[in-house]
Amino acid sequence: MRHYPLRTLDPADEDFSDLEPLREIVGDARVVAVGESHHRVHEFHQLRYRLTRFLVREMGFGAMVLESGFPEGLAVNDWVHGGPGDRDALLRDGITYRFGRCREMRDQLDWMRAHQVSFYGMDVPGSSGTTVPAIEACLLLLDDVDPAYAKVVRSSLLPLFDYLPGDRSGVAWVAPALQAYMALDPAVRHEITARIAALAARLQAMRVAYGGTERAEIAIRCAATARHMDAFMAAMADGATRTYPAANIRDSAMAENVEWILGREDRIVVCAANGHVQRWPYWGPPIINDKLTTVGEHLAATLGSDLVVIGSAFGGGTVELYRPLLGGPPGHVETFTEEVGPFGEDTIDGVLSRIGFPLHLTDLRGAALPGVTKIMSASAEQPIDPVTAFDAMVFTESVTPWNAT
Repeated sequence: MRHYPLRTLDPADEDFSDLEPLREIVGDARVVAVGESHHRVHEFHQLRYRLTRFLVREMGFGAMVLESGFPEGLAVNDWVHGGPGDRDALLRDGITYRFGRCREMRDQLDWMRAHQVSFYGMDVPGSSGTTVPAIEACLLLLDDVDPAYAKVVRSSLLPLFDYLPGDRSGVAWVAPALQAYMALDPAVRHEITARIAALAARLQAMRVAYGGTERAEIAIRCAATARHMDAFMAAMADGATRTYPAANIRDSAMAENVEWILGREDRIVVCAANGHVQRWPYWGPPIINDKLTTVGEHLAATLGSDLVVIGSAFGGGTVELYRPLLGGPPGHVETFTEEVGPFGEDTIDGVLSRIGFPLHLTDLRGAALPGVTKIMSASAEQPIDPVTAFDAMVFTESVTPWNAT
């Protein structure tokens, strides 16, 4: 292993000399995936922001792709390219899982607009809780080119989502939304699936008739993402009766969207949890016992050396977590913090904490790490082979919660 001390995580620091080792690690790769050990962490936000600035300015990358809803992100991309919209509203509604509701993401979005860096979501819509945003994105095209069919979608498909809870103000509103879906009569669930499949098939078949424009291509991709989202939810309802094990439809959908984005961008930065971008299955006994195929594994299979994966590790600190709000409305939680670390020598985090640099980049290519079989996500250990999963890791000694807005 080769270790390179880093000066700072401050993305506003214009001296990128300490990141020069990345030039050789990245090489000519078209995709650099940057992972984070845990969401809602200030240092990991700063890391991906600083790495993105380096890759854009020094290596010609042109887009950031986030673990966030694909259809919702379209408005964000319009805005960063000078289009209309309110930045704070886009941070709230255009970036899912509430990942935009922090000062760090606001600052990065301002920078992306100033430098015309494209933004994409790659994830299924509605924070993995509803297909509706993808359907509504399709209607933006259909209202203009196929208004009769748009009327059919509004009258026969959208009303099937009346089961969704009206209160979506809670951080965990997706939980009651999924519970309501699984409580539906199977015939209703199957009708939703059939109508979404018909929407996706019609858009694909009518591509030429709709003018073959970029708007049509985006709508076709939104329909495909709607189909993935519906399959993701249907798999939950099927439970043990699924005909295939380790269903990970969400990561498959994200990888497919990344490949679509690569048809429009030369080089991209993909930002998500370590557990999504790693070239290694994700599982966490005793809760997740099936090995789930990750975005990183899907992309590695199609891109080969055009994919470089940079993970994050940490030595300890304070992380922000959620727990149910006792006696509160469904989907509402309370936030609390937990002190974590130090970590054991069987974790990559524990090994890197003993290097001696409080902030450093480690090149894992060709390394041998016998006995290192885990990586930390907050205080939880995840099984992993770090050398297979990552090309490099950035280690920060201590973490703190993000600056929520």
